[in-house]
Amino acid sequence: MARCRRRFERPLGERRYRKMFIISVEGLKTEPQYFALLNSATSIVRVHCLPGSSASAPTRVLKRMRAYLRDKGLRETDEAWLVVDKDQWTDTQLAELFAWSQEGDNHGFALSNPKFEFWLLLHFEDGAGATSPTQCVARLRQHLPAYDKSIVAAELTRERIAKAIHRARQRDVPPCADWPRSPGVTTVYRLVERILDAGR
Repeated sequence: MARCRRRFERPLGERRYRKMFIISVEGLKTEPQYFALLNSATSIVRVHCLPGSSASAPTRVLKRMRAYLRDKGLRETDEAWLVVDKDQWTDTQLAELFAWSQEGDNHGFALSNPKFEFWLLLHFEDGAGATSPTQCVARLRQHLPAYDKSIVAAELTRERIAKAIHRARQRDVPPCADWPRSPGVTTVYRLVERILDAGR
């Protein structure tokens, strides 16, 4: 007699859709580790890094995002973000990324001036005077002596993330319409807020 195979069916409505954030970044290490900390039961953060080298350009960040969206697509409820540093990039280079972010309501562009470490520094202090890449890293190492582009989850608690959002918002006055032109400002907080709100 043939054995009856049981069918395993998930009851309708039991599985909730998890919102996806596709984030294309310049860095190979710091940014992917940071955004991975924000994963939760209700939101997924997907970070794509430039392969092979830490040397990158905003146009490559955008090119990688376009390739991903062409291959995988993007649901209306999901979001795609570009995250870069100001570094030495020109307004012309950054304008191309900003223009892409205006193509859809679920597209975003976040920039740290001068670099991503400034956003990390805001988790511990207000960042006043840290206007160069060297100053950002030196000040960050006062709080994280072992910092070498790696992030330890225990060091960036939800409380510290909330403080970083608050400090970044205070520095982004009036809120920049495209990207921070002055050193000591970052709009990464806007993306982090979106991720945290999706996880609630």
